[in-house]
Amino acid sequence: MISTSYHVLFLCTGNSAGSFPRGEIHPAALNLLRGLDHPIDHLRSKSWDEFAGPSAPQIDFIFTLCDNAADEPCPIWPGKPTTVRWGLPDPAAVDGSDDDIAQTFSFTYHLLSNQISTFIQLAIDSFDKAELLSQLVVIDPSIARSTQDAV
Repeated sequence: MISTSYHVLFLCTGNSAGSFPRGEIHPAALNLLRGLDHPIDHLRSKSWDEFAGPSAPQIDFIFTLCDNAADEPCPIWPGKPTTVRWGLPDPAAVDGSDDDIAQTFSFTYHLLSNQISTFIQLAIDSFDKAELLSQLVVIDPSIARSTQDAV
């Protein structure tokens, strides 16, 4: 099986590469990743300028994650990557106990993990740009939440 690699950027207004970066990775995110045995030693806060400048890797896909991130002004990305909104709840916006915050980060992690699993199963090269975009939009769980809310 031939494997193709893509550069993918996930953005939220408050994350380290978002429009209003906090300058650090949220401690609850690090705790969750550590607890799931993800390597975290090389994680760091980044400005999105690292991904928009001339020496940046060519980004193939950008996913805006928070409900309000899609409306934020973004840089003009070199190479015109495919940009999709996946409206996830922002776990960093939750006020509450440490357990409430940890549960919210875990919930969002699992939503995003499911979306990424669906994304990597797509035969990306078999779609034209419009078909691919429609496939990526369908992965957005907020569509399902909106449909359930309307019922």
